[in-house]
Amino acid sequence: MSKVNVPGTHVFDAESSRRGYNLNKMFMSLREPAARERFSADEAGYCDEFGLTPEQKQAVLDRDWKKLLDLGSSIFYVLKLAMLDKKSMQYLGGVFTGMTEEEFVAMMRAGGRTNG
Repeated sequence: MSKVNVPGTHVFDAESSRRGYNLNKMFMSLREPAARERFSADEAGYCDEFGLTPEQKQAVLDRDWKKLLDLGSSIFYVLKLAMLDKKSMQYLGGVFTGMTEEEFVAMMRAGGRTNG
């Protein structure tokens, strides 16, 4: 099977999954209230517990949402962190498309992208 390259589209594939395994595992742990409390108390230390690379750790601390995807995370795992920050999926959609959350919501309500 060949990869389809759509400019501006992030593809989460087996390679990404392997690269971001520890990152995604950490994000999934945030489903638990106790884990969210520990993370909120010491984000850097919590990242270290999961063996994140320095670049992954910095992206978490900076909330560099695009970089997190580049470093192997899936949007569904990144959403766990965003929710902790009280950010919506629509907020992330805006970040990933260069829009504000409000612009992204309006675009989706109007039927989505019309320019590809």
